[in-house]
Amino acid sequence: MSALAPSAAAVPAGVVLDVPLAGLDTVDLAELTDRASLLTRIDRKYVLPRSALDAVLADLDPGVRVLDINGVRSSAYESVYFDTPELTSFLMAAHPRRRRFKIRTRTYVDSAQSYLEVKTRGGRGVTVKDRLPYALDDRATLTTEGRRYTDTVLDEADITGAEGQDLVPTLTTRYLRTTLFIPESSSRATIDTGLSWATVPDRPAVRADALPLRLDRPQLAIVETKSGSRASAVDRILWAHGHRPATMSKYGTGMAALRRDLPANKWAPVLRRYFR
Repeated sequence: MSALAPSAAAVPAGVVLDVPLAGLDTVDLAELTDRASLLTRIDRKYVLPRSALDAVLADLDPGVRVLDINGVRSSAYESVYFDTPELTSFLMAAHPRRRRFKIRTRTYVDSAQSYLEVKTRGGRGVTVKDRLPYALDDRATLTTEGRRYTDTVLDEADITGAEGQDLVPTLTTRYLRTTLFIPESSSRATIDTGLSWATVPDRPAVRADALPLRLDRPQLAIVETKSGSRASAVDRILWAHGHRPATMSKYGTGMAALRRDLPANKWAPVLRRYFR
């Protein structure tokens, strides 16, 4: 694993992502977690040109607040995804299966904190995320404790497919994230820029001829709204500007973009428009 400094982190600490956000009040992590943790939620993702983001942000209600952690509003993230050698997690999403899982470590680069996260999706289409504090140096491996935790979460969610199989790192993503708190619905939205994907070439789950091994998309932004069953104000603004939810997964879409041998029909519109 390379040094803990994603190439996307070209924005200096504390700089607001876009001018339209400069006048918004801030929210700290404790309040955001208390009022909008939303570990069980409906996610809607939008992929749009970075150049189209200003117009969307300019229409935000003045009551929307920006997450600020020690003066940092655009935080660097690194995620390492784990899958079986047969890419069970990827294939469950690609085909797709209603009941599926995703396993990753997520590292908050600015604070050097890592978590192991297990995301499960049940029959009703609701995503549940469970997480465990994780040692920073172990973020590219699944430790014995991490595997035990993963198996417990999957078993309790009645998700099959990983039992008895190795789980190895297959993809690393890096990006900058700005988080918005929408008080009217106690919901959140995230804005990811400086997007980068890289396969893990020294693992058997990744073919040696799967080129390119790295993909950078600085001209893109991914906006993700995280709310209950009702759409949030940010969703409505995006719709008003002509943006619609896209079938997009950083793991699934990234793997399909980097590995042409994998099934990609589910993400074909996004891949054709933004990745190919």
